[in-house]
Amino acid sequence: MFTGLVEATGTVLSLESKGEQARLTLDIPFAAELAPGDSVAINGCCLTVADLAPGGTSFDLLAQTLRVTSLGGLAAGSLVNLERAMMIGDRFGGHFVQGHVDGTGKITRLEASGQDHIVGVSLPPEIHRLCIDKGSLTLDGISLTIAELTPDGAVFWITPHTWQHTHLHRAIIGQPMNLETDMLAKYVDKLLPGKKSDDVTPRTAKTG
Repeated sequence: MFTGLVEATGTVLSLESKGEQARLTLDIPFAAELAPGDSVAINGCCLTVADLAPGGTSFDLLAQTLRVTSLGGLAAGSLVNLERAMMIGDRFGGHFVQGHVDGTGKITRLEASGQDHIVGVSLPPEIHRLCIDKGSLTLDGISLTIAELTPDGAVFWITPHTWQHTHLHRAIIGQPMNLETDMLAKYVDKLLPGKKSDDVTPRTAKTG
């Protein structure tokens, strides 16, 4: 379980293809505090530490993870958002985040507004239907409040702290973003009268 409060950013050292799978190796600032098997959310996707070495921290990506998330598009030098799994007793400042990516959208708007920034992101229909104005949505691992829900996307206002302490300050138009909808919204949607038991919306990806 995560909170969507990005702890730090890391740098991609390599993304090695292994058939339908891949191995992602990162330079992580808190690597010395990790152990094999620990869970780390990388751009909002919960991954398991597979190997710790002086040359970087490695994670194995399953075929489903590559299919559902944007992680397959990373390259050496890419900046990623990082958050370790929350500890019991920690303050809970974001919202309930599982690290299960529901799908991806693309950045459609980037502009400064005084000291803040405005970011617009496209949303697939199956994700859009689970969002509400002023509701929560995880964007590449960042817990954000939807400032405006548009017909095919969402608009977010980004504070200076979030802008500088996540990878958003490097964001560009068209950049794919991992999306995780509010967990409670998914449960309510599943329990709605007339919902088919085998209609799971949306697909999720998790490897941790």
